[in-house]
Amino acid sequence: MKFEHFALNVPDARAMSFWYVDHLGMEILRGKEEPPYTKFLGDETGRVFVEFYTNPAVPIPDYAVLPPLNFHIGFAADDARATQTRLESAGASLYREETLPDGTCLVMMRDPWGVPLQFCQRTNPF
Repeated sequence: MKFEHFALNVPDARAMSFWYVDHLGMEILRGKEEPPYTKFLGDETGRVFVEFYTNPAVPIPDYAVLPPLNFHIGFAADDARATQTRLESAGASLYREETLPDGTCLVMMRDPWGVPLQFCQRTNPF
Protein backbone atom coordinates (compact mmCIF):
# COMPACT_ATOMS: atom_id res chain seq x y z
CA MET A 1 0.00 0.00 0.00
CA LYS A 2 1.02 3.58 -0.52
CA PHE A 3 -0.52 6.76 0.76
CA GLU A 4 -2.91 8.43 -1.72
CA HIS A 5 -4.49 11.43 -0.02
CA PHE A 6 -5.99 13.02 3.08
CA ALA A 7 -9.45 14.57 2.59
CA LEU A 8 -11.16 17.46 4.35
CA ASN A 9 -14.74 18.67 4.03
CA VAL A 10 -14.28 22.44 4.08
CA PRO A 11 -16.55 25.49 3.81
CA ASP A 12 -15.16 26.71 0.45
CA ALA A 13 -13.07 24.14 -1.42
CA ARG A 14 -12.54 26.41 -4.41
CA ALA A 15 -11.22 29.39 -2.47
CA MET A 16 -9.09 27.21 -0.20
CA SER A 17 -7.56 25.39 -3.15
CA PHE A 18 -6.60 28.62 -4.85
CA TRP A 19 -5.11 29.96 -1.60
CA TYR A 20 -2.97 26.81 -1.27
CA VAL A 21 -1.86 27.20 -4.89
CA ASP A 22 -1.06 30.90 -4.52
CA HIS A 23 0.62 30.78 -1.12
CA LEU A 24 1.92 27.26 -0.56
CA GLY A 25 3.04 26.35 -4.06
CA MET A 26 0.50 23.56 -4.46
CA GLU A 27 -0.97 22.51 -7.79
CA ILE A 28 -4.53 21.41 -8.51
CA LEU A 29 -4.01 17.99 -10.08
CA ARG A 30 -7.67 17.13 -10.52
CA GLY A 31 -10.91 18.89 -9.70
CA LYS A 32 -14.60 19.47 -10.31
CA GLU A 33 -16.20 22.82 -11.01
CA GLU A 34 -19.60 21.67 -9.76
CA PRO A 35 -20.61 20.64 -6.23
CA PRO A 36 -18.93 19.38 -4.14
CA TYR A 37 -16.08 21.30 -5.90
CA THR A 38 -13.58 18.53 -5.19
CA LYS A 39 -9.94 19.56 -5.63
CA PHE A 40 -6.96 17.22 -5.35
CA LEU A 41 -3.80 19.16 -4.56
CA GLY A 42 -0.23 18.04 -5.03
CA ASP A 43 3.13 19.39 -4.03
CA GLU A 44 6.21 19.96 -6.18
CA THR A 45 6.74 16.19 -6.46
CA GLY A 46 3.48 15.94 -8.42
CA ARG A 47 1.87 13.54 -5.97
CA VAL A 48 -1.59 14.17 -4.58
CA PHE A 49 -1.54 14.76 -0.87
CA VAL A 50 -4.78 16.48 0.09
CA GLU A 51 -8.34 16.63 -1.20
CA PHE A 52 -10.67 19.51 -0.40
CA TYR A 53 -14.39 19.33 -1.05
CA THR A 54 -17.49 21.15 0.16
CA ASN A 55 -20.29 18.76 1.03
CA PRO A 56 -23.00 20.39 3.17
CA ALA A 57 -24.85 17.04 3.43
CA VAL A 58 -22.61 16.33 6.42
CA PRO A 59 -21.40 18.75 9.10
CA ILE A 60 -18.34 20.75 8.09
CA PRO A 61 -16.02 20.82 11.09
CA ASP A 62 -15.20 24.12 12.76
CA TYR A 63 -11.46 23.75 12.19
CA ALA A 64 -10.68 26.98 14.05
CA VAL A 65 -11.71 25.41 17.38
CA LEU A 66 -10.00 22.03 16.89
CA PRO A 67 -6.61 21.84 18.62
CA PRO A 68 -3.81 21.64 16.02
CA LEU A 69 -2.34 18.73 17.93
CA ASN A 70 -5.42 16.68 16.96
CA PHE A 71 -4.40 17.04 13.31
CA HIS A 72 -2.52 19.42 11.07
CA ILE A 73 -1.09 19.50 7.57
CA GLY A 74 2.71 19.60 7.77
CA PHE A 75 5.04 21.17 5.23
CA ALA A 76 8.83 21.16 5.03
CA ALA A 77 10.09 24.74 5.07
CA ASP A 78 13.56 26.11 4.35
CA ASP A 79 12.81 29.08 6.62
CA ALA A 80 9.78 28.51 8.85
CA ARG A 81 9.79 32.01 10.33
CA ALA A 82 9.91 33.69 6.92
CA THR A 83 7.05 31.42 5.84
CA GLN A 84 5.11 32.56 8.91
CA THR A 85 5.59 36.23 8.05
CA ARG A 86 4.62 35.69 4.41
CA LEU A 87 1.49 33.69 5.27
CA GLU A 88 0.34 36.15 7.93
CA SER A 89 0.26 38.72 5.12
CA ALA A 90 -1.96 36.28 3.18
CA GLY A 91 -4.52 35.82 5.97
CA ALA A 92 -3.07 32.92 7.97
CA SER A 93 -2.62 33.25 11.73
CA LEU A 94 0.09 32.08 14.07
CA TYR A 95 -0.84 29.47 16.66
CA ARG A 96 2.56 28.61 18.14
CA GLU A 97 6.24 28.58 17.33
CA GLU A 98 8.61 26.10 18.92
CA THR A 99 12.33 25.45 18.67
CA LEU A 100 13.32 21.91 19.59
CA PRO A 101 16.58 21.07 21.43
CA ASP A 102 18.21 19.99 18.13
CA GLY A 103 17.46 23.42 16.57
CA THR A 104 14.42 22.30 14.57
CA CYS A 105 11.93 25.16 14.19
CA LEU A 106 8.24 24.26 14.10
CA VAL A 107 5.72 26.99 13.28
CA MET A 108 2.07 26.06 13.77
CA MET A 109 -0.44 28.29 11.98
CA ARG A 110 -4.03 28.24 10.79
CA ASP A 111 -5.00 28.96 7.22
CA PRO A 112 -7.72 31.62 6.71
CA TRP A 113 -10.40 28.90 7.23
CA GLY A 114 -8.88 27.68 10.49
CA VAL A 115 -7.24 24.49 9.18
CA PRO A 116 -4.05 23.86 11.16
CA LEU A 117 -0.79 24.00 9.21
CA GLN A 118 2.70 23.23 10.48
CA PHE A 119 5.90 24.47 8.86
CA CYS A 120 8.87 22.33 9.76
CA GLN A 121 12.41 23.63 9.40
CA ARG A 122 14.16 20.50 10.56
CA THR A 123 17.80 20.27 11.50
CA ASN A 124 17.74 16.71 10.15
CA PRO A 125 15.06 16.57 7.37
CA PHE A 126 13.16 13.36 6.71
